[in-house]
Amino acid sequence: MARAHALHILVETKDEAEKLKEQLTKGAKFSELARKHSLCPSGKKGGDLGEFNRGQMVPAFDKVVFGKPTLEVHGPVKTQFGWHLIKTLSRS
Repeated sequence: MARAHALHILVETKDEAEKLKEQLTKGAKFSELARKHSLCPSGKKGGDLGEFNRGQMVPAFDKVVFGKPTLEVHGPVKTQFGWHLIKTLSRS
């Protein structure tokens, strides 16, 4: 089964996610922004979700993690939890 290791930042609004993504493109560290802004408990770990299997996350999240290039920040991605910025570190 396909597995991936990903980081994410979860925020309430698309606008907030876009502003954070802009900071990332200017060199901000993903882990620092996650600790400061993410609404997910994983924010305390720099947004690190660890490894998980395909199908363990909601479909919109899975689609990005298992379908988009690794080591790039993707999003904003809307789910029932809010807006995500997602960075897939590895996939197998």
